[in-house]
Amino acid sequence: VQLQASGGGLVQAGGSLRLSCVASGSTLRGYTVGWYRQAPEKQRELVGSITGAGRLNYADSVEGRFTISRNNAKNTVDLQMNSLKPDDTAVYYCHTFKYGRDFWGQGTQVTVSS
Repeated sequence: VQLQASGGGLVQAGGSLRLSCVASGSTLRGYTVGWYRQAPEKQRELVGSITGAGRLNYADSVEGRFTISRNNAKNTVDLQMNSLKPDDTAVYYCHTFKYGRDFWGQGTQVTVSS
């Protein structure tokens, strides 16, 4: 499975971005996909996830602002980020666990200016 994350960029506080994770080589259908982020000098943390059945889970810090959705036909999982804050600045990664191992996308930088 190859995961490609895209959509990052520079945005002012209060703005929005939409990240997309596209999978190739294998389907994401039926598998949990998570979005993680890692800020400078901080550990990678889970932003949210969507199960194969569509069950959603979010970190408290993004609840109500971020929304994860999946499109099985396109083999994508998106992260819609609204009301962005400077604390959301990080490299964002998508992840799935399949065939008994972890797969990570390459990361996309999100920078929120104050």
